[in-house]
Amino acid sequence: MALPKTHSKSGIGMTSIRTRERMLTRLREQGIKDEVVLHAMGEIPRHIFIDDALSIRAYEDVALPIGFAQTISQPYIVARMTEILRNGKQLNKVLEIGTGCGYQTAILSRVAKEVLSLERIRPLVMKARGHLRTLKCNNVKLDHADGSLGLNEYAPFDGIIVTAAASHVPQELLAQLAVGGRMVIPVGTSTQALHLIERLENDYNQTKLEPVKFVPLLGGVS
Repeated sequence: MALPKTHSKSGIGMTSIRTRERMLTRLREQGIKDEVVLHAMGEIPRHIFIDDALSIRAYEDVALPIGFAQTISQPYIVARMTEILRNGKQLNKVLEIGTGCGYQTAILSRVAKEVLSLERIRPLVMKARGHLRTLKCNNVKLDHADGSLGLNEYAPFDGIIVTAAASHVPQELLAQLAVGGRMVIPVGTSTQALHLIERLENDYNQTKLEPVKFVPLLGGVS
């Protein structure tokens, strides 16, 4: 897979293409098979979402702090959640709960026709908007709002992805999932697991997947 020319940041741009190629190799070894997702992971430069002091670690498979007690998820988790959400199909309208620095949002922008993303921390909203503007993610709508409530006025969504751990699956989000749609959400407090929820005609099918570790899903805005 040929990678596009990268955006530079503090000199890391000279090596990020090579390090992204190594990241893609590692993701394949970890079991990521969706080539659409892998292409998006290769196209989006993770280092621009990370503070200069940590840029050298941008392509390691680790979560990194982005301020305000929040983190950017490790590349494997971003790819894994996106692959589960896509399920090998074209995504139309996707809701993301927890924009953070905008990295997962940018990946979603490359695999979905329209992305609506909610972030409760205003400074992160401003930072993410800058990143998404730089990458020309023109199919993303980003709002400062309480993500646990979803975005009912734009529902239903054929995909919902939650990037913070909920103690339980919010009913508000379940109600906003289209029939045939999928939600990927980490659930749990002291121990967490990724859950897949599929909306059926008159019911939901919930599958517990693998252990994960996310910051908690909080209500309100700040």
